[in-house]
Amino acid sequence: MGISLHRFVEHKLFSRFILGVILVNAVLIGLATNNSLYENYQSVFVFLDVLILAIFTIEILVKLAVYRQNFFKDGWNVFDFVIVFGSLVLYNTHFVGVLRILRVLRVLRTISVVPSLKRLTSALFMAIPAIGSVTILMGIIFYVYAIIGTSFFGKLTPEYFGNVGLSALTLFQVFTLESWASGVFRPIFAEIAWSWLYFVSFIVVSTFIILNLIVGEIVNNAQKLSEHAKEESEDMQKIMDELDELKQLIKEKEQ
Repeated sequence: MGISLHRFVEHKLFSRFILGVILVNAVLIGLATNNSLYENYQSVFVFLDVLILAIFTIEILVKLAVYRQNFFKDGWNVFDFVIVFGSLVLYNTHFVGVLRILRVLRVLRTISVVPSLKRLTSALFMAIPAIGSVTILMGIIFYVYAIIGTSFFGKLTPEYFGNVGLSALTLFQVFTLESWASGVFRPIFAEIAWSWLYFVSFIVVSTFIILNLIVGEIVNNAQKLSEHAKEESEDMQKIMDELDELKQLIKEKEQ
C-alpha cells in the first residue's frame, strides 16, 4: 500500500492535476477582484475556494503519509505546508487580509510543482552570495558617480544632482533606463557638451556589465543544477537496470 501510494504521489498525472488546480485557483483569484462579478457569483467562488483548499489539504496529508519525517527536509514542501495550513487556520477568522495574501501565495505553488521552475528558483537562491558581492560593487559605483554628478551638475540641475542623495536617486532612474534621456540627460547636455561621457559610461558600467554579471551567475547555477539532475536521473536508470537484471537472474535460477 505504501509503495503504491508513493508511486501515486510521484506520478506525472498527479503533479499535472495539482498544477491544473493551482492554475484554476490563480484564475479564480483574478476574477474575484472584479467586485460585480464576485457579488453575483459569490456562492460559486466560495464553493470553488473551499474545494481547492480541500484538494490542497488532501495533497499535503498524502505526502505526509508517504514521506513522513523526510517531508519537512524539502524546503518546497515546507512552503506548501505553511500556505495550506495557514489557509485552514485563518479561513473563518477576522484576519481577512492575511488570508487573501495566502490565497495569492497559492499561485506560487506552481514553482514547487514544475521541475524547471524549481531549478531556476534554486539557481536564483544559489546566486544570492554572488549577487550580494555585485550589489556592494554596484553601491560603490553609484556612490562614486553620485559624487561626480553632484560636483559637476549640482548647480545646473539641483532637482536632480543637488546633493549625493538626489544624485543617487537620479542615477537609479538612469539605471532603469526610464525616461533618462529626455528627463535628465538632454537638459544637462544642452549646457555641458561632455556630459554624455558621464551618462554613457555609467549606463555601460552599471546596466550592462553589472546586470550581466548577475544574470551570468544565475545561468551558471541553473546549468549546474540541470547537469546534477541529469546525473541523478542516469544513476537512477542504472539502478533500475541492475534491479531488472537481478530479477531476471532470480527467475532463471527458479526455473
